[in-house]
Amino acid sequence: MRGIGLMIVAIGLLCTMDAVAKVLMHRGMPVIQILAMRSLVIMPLILLVFATQGKLATLRPTRPLLHACRSLVGFIAPLTFFLGIRHLPLTDAVTVSFSSIFMITLLSIVFLGEKVGLPRWSSIIAGFIGVIIVIGPEGGGELGGYLLILIGSAAYAVLFVSGRYLSSTESVASLVFSFNLGVGVVSLLLLPWYWQPQTLDQYGLLLCLALLAVCGHFLLTLAFSISEASLIAPFEYTAVLWALGFDLLIWQIAPSATTSIGAIIIISSGLYIVYRERLHQ
Repeated sequence: MRGIGLMIVAIGLLCTMDAVAKVLMHRGMPVIQILAMRSLVIMPLILLVFATQGKLATLRPTRPLLHACRSLVGFIAPLTFFLGIRHLPLTDAVTVSFSSIFMITLLSIVFLGEKVGLPRWSSIIAGFIGVIIVIGPEGGGELGGYLLILIGSAAYAVLFVSGRYLSSTESVASLVFSFNLGVGVVSLLLLPWYWQPQTLDQYGLLLCLALLAVCGHFLLTLAFSISEASLIAPFEYTAVLWALGFDLLIWQIAPSATTSIGAIIIISSGLYIVYRERLHQ
């Protein structure tokens, strides 16, 4: 039960981070500035954690070129997601982002040689049908926003599968560090073209966003370290409830009928894939 509780809180913190990012972008802060400032807070904390755990020596990659490519993909994932939520209700964005689980399954078949039977193929197809329903003409946001979320989901899927591929020779610490380093380096290199002076309260919100990211990922890691992944993974879908709450509370937006129907299909399909994974294990 402790792992489930940590998972729910972690997802809540990360959804709160997304809501804060959406507020900042609506107030005119460029997404590159958000990513750069977030990295400036996160990177020292990551190094501090690894130093206290005696893992600094494990940060050195054995396949640096693959790490660099993965880091670039890692930059695209949050960039496109944040750009997407600027144009969409948070509930729609989070719902469509769950398409990543179907993309991960497809990429695992192609690049990791995993075998998938008819039940999981059916779930993948059903999941993408759910995505189409959410994005359809009755959707609550702009088509470009949905496409950005799908690009971010694909980037996240590549990030996840490449991490599994590299895990045979790389430490978890090096994978986490290189991903965050990549996001930080690219966003900081681009920052001079996007920097805009902000008010003190904007910087305060930005600091909160970075701390929410750190705490959310820390609790997420802790949850997976003390509980079986197959037990707590389904609770990732509580993100839809958190997103719905923020949409209602901050922007007074209720989900459309198509979003609700699509969410039910996507979540049901994703849960079935998790269930099949648990049986397979």
